[in-house]
Formats: sequence, structure tokens, C-alpha cells
Amino acid sequence: MQTDLRNRDLIGDLDFSKEEVETVLDVAWDLKRKRALGESHAYLRDKVLAMLFFFSSTRTRGSFEAGMAQLGGHGAFIESKTTQIAHGDTETEMGEIFGRYFDGIAIRHVTWGTGNRYLNLVAQASRVPVLNMQCEIYHPFQCLADLMTIMEKKGRDLRRRKVVVSWAYASSYLKPISVPQSLILQLPRFGVDVVLAHPPEFKLMPDIMEQAQEQARKYKAGFEVISDADGMSAAVKDADVVYAKSWGPLLVTDDQTEGKRIQDQYKHWITDARLMSLAKDDAVYMHPLPADRDIEVTSEVMDGPNSVVFDQAENRLHAQKAVMALTMRS
Repeated sequence: MQTDLRNRDLIGDLDFSKEEVETVLDVAWDLKRKRALGESHAYLRDKVLAMLFFFSSTRTRGSFEAGMAQLGGHGAFIESKTTQIAHGDTETEMGEIFGRYFDGIAIRHVTWGTGNRYLNLVAQASRVPVLNMQCEIYHPFQCLADLMTIMEKKGRDLRRRKVVVSWAYASSYLKPISVPQSLILQLPRFGVDVVLAHPPEFKLMPDIMEQAQEQARKYKAGFEVISDADGMSAAVKDADVVYAKSWGPLLVTDDQTEGKRIQDQYKHWITDARLMSLAKDDAVYMHPLPADRDIEVTSEVMDGPNSVVFDQAENRLHAQKAVMALTMRS
């Protein structure tokens, strides 16, 4: 098993092999145990992580900042608007300069058609690891936390487990497609039978779909797509995990007004008790948060016994600490 991940970037979900992801999970569980017991685990003493945000955050900022402190280092929160990026600091400047000031650079940039390119250009210029706190294509740390949570609830061997990655209606902004894309890339590698469900206008990127199908073939996992106006109920039948969240029709339009018009056709795509009753009795409900309560998911489900959303949120901390400890150590 590959265990030396020093100085490695994590931008796309497939940047780490399946064996390397297993190493990350092993370390994450060890760090979770150490935190539970109050054992010191200051593996990154005197290390500093630059956390550059182009987009708002609750869990991502909190978990990265707390995680660096628990590892004995420091997370420096940097809001892009407070920098000179608008006045001439290009990706090369940010990679070169922050790569000399800091021991790692974490970036959240979800602007459609811009974010992933920005991260990769910074990484090309940086001498330290670049970590993707979410771009418009991938959300690898959320996915690692999700995988960790599914294994905690359903066992380490996920072969033949049915995980439904479903679109859901939300009344707010056109949310990125990075969460479902990361899930369909990573889960098949662990033998999960993935069912992707969405209305016709909410397709994911063709190259991501091809890669997901390739992973499913390689690891002999199921991969089914249900793309119709009323596909949510059919997808959820007999599911072990219902992971239902909203994303924008970004392959059709990134115009907020037109996108909302399209979204509003599918208000019946909501995770409620009726929908969950179609899944297995012990099925878990997952969402990366924030969720539009009683629009995207009912409070009855989100606060109910099948919901693991807060365990998911906690595992962001442990998974991220594992990657930081593995990539940023001396």
C-alpha cells in the first residue's frame, strides 16, 4: 500500500489511487480515535496552511482551521477580496509567493469554468501541496468524509451496497455540481452500486460520467443513470444510502434566472418520509449541508433517526486532518 503522500496535491478525486484513499481513511480513523481520547497528535507543529476562499463557507473553513490547530499548526483564513488578486496577482504569483510563505495552500473556488483551472495553475507554480476545498468540478474532501461515514454506518466492505446520488429541489442559488461528480467518481472504486438520478436538464459533465463508468467497470460495481422528470422515487427503491442534494442545471445554463425557471419545474424532488420509506428500513440519509429545510429535505427526515448529516459534517474534520498530515509533514 502506498503510504508516502508527502507534497502531493489533491485537486481531483482520482489524484489519489484507491490504495492511497484507503491510507487516508486509516489515518482519519486513527486521528478520530486520538481526538476522542484526548491524545496529542501534533504532526504538523509549526506548519501553516493558507486557506484562500473565493466562496463562502461554514463547514469547510471551520474544519480546516480547527484541524490545523489540532495538528499543532495554524490555518490562515484569506478571503480573496482582501488580497491583491483583483489588482494583478495571477495564479503564478499566488503559487510562487504563498508556496514560499506557507506549507500548504488550500483553495475554494467554485466559479463555473474558472475554479478548477485556477487551482491547477496555482499548483503548477507552488512548491507546497495544493488542496482543493471545492471547485466547480470536484469536492474531494467532502467525498472522503462521505465515504468514511458510509463505511462507519454500513461496514468497510461496501460491495453491492446501493447508494443513490440524487438531485433534489432547492429554491436558492444554482449550486455547484462538484459533490455528485466526486461521489460518482470515488464510490465505484469501493464496489458501491451507484444510481445517479436527476431531471433531464441536470446532467453532469460527460468526461466525469465516462470516468465514473470506467471506475465502475474496473471495480465491478453497478452504475445506473435515471434521467427523467419523475425518477427520484424509482431510484431510491431498496437503497442503502439516499444522498439527495440540489445542483444547478449548469450544463444547460449558468444564468440564475433561467436556471431557477428550470429548477422550479421539479419542486416534487424532495426527500420526505414517503421517499425514505421506499429505501431499505435501515437506509441512511446524507447531505453535505447546508440544506434548504422543508424544500430540499423535510425537517422530519433531516432531524430523524435515518439522518447522518451531522456525522458527515464531523468527518470532514477527520478526513481533512488525515490528508493534511500525510501531505504536509516534513
